[in-house]
Amino acid sequence: MGLPSEEAASAAGSRDILTPREEPRPKACIGARHIVTFMLFLGMANAYVMRTNMSVAIVAMVNHSALQTDEEIVDTDECGNTGNLNDTSSTQVDGEFEWDTKLQGYILSSFFYGYVITQIPFGILAKKYGAKYFLGVGMLINSVFGLLVPIAANAGFGWLIVVRFIQGLGEGPIVPCTHAMLAKWIPPNERSRMGAFIYAGAQFGTVVSMPLSGLLSEYGFSGGWPSIFYVFGAVGTLWSLAFIFMVYEEPTVHPRIADDEKKYIINSLWGSAGISSPPVPWKSILTSLPFYAILIAHMGQNYGYETLMTELPTFMKQVLHFDIKKNGTLSAVPYLAMWCFSIVSSNIADWMISSHRFTHTQTRKIINSIGQYGPAVALVAASYTGCNPALTVSLLSLGVGLNGGIYSGFKVNHLDISPRFAGIMMSFTNCAANLAGLLAPITAGYIIHERPTQAAWRVVFMISSGVYVVCGSIYLIFGTGVRQAWDNPENDVHVNGKQKDNHPEKSEKVDAQGLQLSSLQSEK
Repeated sequence: MGLPSEEAASAAGSRDILTPREEPRPKACIGARHIVTFMLFLGMANAYVMRTNMSVAIVAMVNHSALQTDEEIVDTDECGNTGNLNDTSSTQVDGEFEWDTKLQGYILSSFFYGYVITQIPFGILAKKYGAKYFLGVGMLINSVFGLLVPIAANAGFGWLIVVRFIQGLGEGPIVPCTHAMLAKWIPPNERSRMGAFIYAGAQFGTVVSMPLSGLLSEYGFSGGWPSIFYVFGAVGTLWSLAFIFMVYEEPTVHPRIADDEKKYIINSLWGSAGISSPPVPWKSILTSLPFYAILIAHMGQNYGYETLMTELPTFMKQVLHFDIKKNGTLSAVPYLAMWCFSIVSSNIADWMISSHRFTHTQTRKIINSIGQYGPAVALVAASYTGCNPALTVSLLSLGVGLNGGIYSGFKVNHLDISPRFAGIMMSFTNCAANLAGLLAPITAGYIIHERPTQAAWRVVFMISSGVYVVCGSIYLIFGTGVRQAWDNPENDVHVNGKQKDNHPEKSEKVDAQGLQLSSLQSEK
């Protein structure tokens, strides 16, 4: 039997035992689910602080003068001294490490090697044992090793790569475990807003990290750039401990949640991981076209995003010649725009669905197209702005800002098509996405090696733009917002081999109920 369309779902039979009961909203304006959401938001912010601070710090750590030949100075000084980089009155000095752009690319990407390794294992373990401790302890490891970065750097770039790799291992659980907790705590009609708010923590962390890292690198203690890792490492450690002791796995084990909120969450999350935990339907997931549409969109997003996140400070230094303090601030502007647009677009997405004017499928595709085609166009335009810093930063801000649409697009789509297995699916798509993402700084490093010109950076931006377009188009064609029949709780009896062959009428009922569940998803 083919996958149900939303139109077919709407025509399915009457509601039955699988239908969620209509519960009134909790009386309290701020409930336990909001606290969980806020803590996950701070966790996501902390995670992105830990991965982006190196992008700004490495500009202050490297001795650029020692690496630049006379020929390169002539070839690459295309935009003059727009940022007073070589002004004798500037307090900025070169760093102590002579790392060329290739080595810088490996240092920046080493974090992601560790990050991708732990994605799938922790997604599976979180489904079986719960997500809270994997997330909290993992981020604690990430933060503690962040404190060791200055020591490792002075010991040699090999040690630095190892420490960043271990940080990546610790941060691996953040996305799959966050998705698993979202599936247990957030009702479907709040999913776009809450999900986008949590994942927008990535932009909040970037907005905080980049300018503050720039200031710390110039005015901080312990010689400047080491203070970046000491400050953020300490903050991350405090958050990790607070998360472990304040947050609970699901509503049913929370000792202080209001009864009306507990009923509201549980009865809204039909078939959620918090209610039942059946065996994972691996074959159905790995042969699902909507799953692969999300996976490819996620890969394209990470490649383009990681190109900007890890390379934008270097681009602003090499081409636009901003000093380190100005560099960190202006590098953060596009992510501030993305943070704002993600919040706006999430509210629009929930309105589109709740107003019944758009289905889940239509909403996800429209918002996601803005989120991936927008930055593709902006990157192409920004690569032809020449030596106009204001126009370049404006275009990049516009493009990265529109990229915020992905949080109400493919990013929460796992929860639409399979709320009970969303965490595991996210672990697979995020693993593949970060494998694509770790190629971004390496690719950029090779392209701009010994020739950091506008033409070389144009190639970097063009590649990212093309990846955005191709992957966004695949999602536009094959994505869906319909809950898949293999996530129907009634199908669990088939997994256990009960009534599979002796009651064909039961199978027909199950299919109808699967359609009905999809209908409920569309109607919310």
